[in-house]
Amino acid sequence: MRVGSYGVMHPAELGACALFVLTGYSAWLTHIVSCAEDKLWGFLVTGAILFPVGVFHGIGVWLGAG
Repeated sequence: MRVGSYGVMHPAELGACALFVLTGYSAWLTHIVSCAEDKLWGFLVTGAILFPVGVFHGIGVWLGAG
């Protein structure tokens, strides 16, 4: 494996990965808060256990679909 002068990962790649992770986490938290406010306890537990469900619902809330 060739490591350039930046180290293992280029700063732009690191920034893109961090943005991707933070976006998913923020969408998941949006799901948790939205379900708690609407008292949708079953959906809250489902999205909390199955992370992708919560992320997609959180993004849907951001876009006005949830």
